[in-house]
Amino acid sequence: MDPPPPNPADEVHGWLKLPRDMTASFMVRLGAIHVLKSAQMVCSSWHNVCKEPSTWHAIDMRNSGWEEMSPELQKMCQDAVNRSCGLLVDINVEYFGTDELLMHIADKSPKLKRLRVVHCCGISDEGLSQAAAKLPLLEELSISYYPLTKKALKAVGRCCPRLKSLKFNTQTQKRYEEYDEEALAIAKNMSELRHLQLVGNRLTNDGLQAILDGCPHLESLDIRQCFNLTLAGDLGRRCAQQIKHLRLPGDSIADHEFIIWWDYGI
Repeated sequence: MDPPPPNPADEVHGWLKLPRDMTASFMVRLGAIHVLKSAQMVCSSWHNVCKEPSTWHAIDMRNSGWEEMSPELQKMCQDAVNRSCGLLVDINVEYFGTDELLMHIADKSPKLKRLRVVHCCGISDEGLSQAAAKLPLLEELSISYYPLTKKALKAVGRCCPRLKSLKFNTQTQKRYEEYDEEALAIAKNMSELRHLQLVGNRLTNDGLQAILDGCPHLESLDIRQCFNLTLAGDLGRRCAQQIKHLRLPGDSIADHEFIIWWDYGI
């Protein structure tokens, strides 16, 4: 005879009886938006865990897209950062980031090591530059899919000497327009990089050469969709010899987190 199906009430009760450290870990995986909107109101024990700074050492404000970009999310993010009481080391913001929010994060998070702000058109060169000046321990930075220039990259390189990983991906409408200023800023100011992702960048062979010269410790390099590059000769051989994990311009982007599109001008 088959055993009876589990009682949903017993399953819920089991979740509520988790040890405190496991509950905190669960909250981190659940994501800040769900925690602040619902999980913290489930019971008094969860509410207490959600007030502890250790619960907020990592904050994931991932959301579904443009329709979620609102002042409410900015306020929620500020609340989450405040709850960390300076213990925050890892934060992810999608679509709703602004200069004001980024500065709040920088002011309240002296231990921050990983910053991911993508599709955040409200963040400017000046905003990122000012925030970088307050984040000397930063090791990983993802600043993809919004308009930043070499000015911000230079500031990050100067202010964040421990930076080991940079993701600076773009969606350009001019496939053949050559532009090496970003690559040169990276090469001249981020010599300690180990990992670099430049999907969709407009750099040329000159820019790539500068990166290989200026970032001698690079272990992984992702230059998918960088169609201004020609890697059939010596530069291609150097990339293969110097870089352990290399993604080439024509490699598949099926595993990329965001869809890359091109305007061919047709």
